[in-house]
Amino acid sequence: MSLRRSLDEELSQRFIALDPAGYFLIKLDRQAGELVAEHYGNGVDERGLATDPETGEVLSCRGAGPRAPIAVYRGRSAKQLGIALTEGPAPHPISCLDHALYLGRELQKAEWCLVEGMEYVQD
Repeated sequence: MSLRRSLDEELSQRFIALDPAGYFLIKLDRQAGELVAEHYGNGVDERGLATDPETGEVLSCRGAGPRAPIAVYRGRSAKQLGIALTEGPAPHPISCLDHALYLGRELQKAEWCLVEGMEYVQD
């Protein structure tokens, strides 16, 4: 394993506080040639776990029923979608800098997969 990949793996294991503004599922719409970012709301409990804003129940990563996104953002490039998420009138759907950096990396990766015809899997 390369030093760069080893460092990336190590950094991925650090604690990351959830963004109280919510989370995103990033997808590709190959037919439209677009990146899609679905924004979902969540609360964060005293343990730092994501909770359903309506019920207060902890959100499960597996087996939970479908949730409806608060908003859906679309763009032809990572830059276009990133600008839609961070500029313009407030409130913005991102409230933490580390979340913004993560989304920027993921959107770049998703754009590359869209252009190259590869499968995209969100980290």
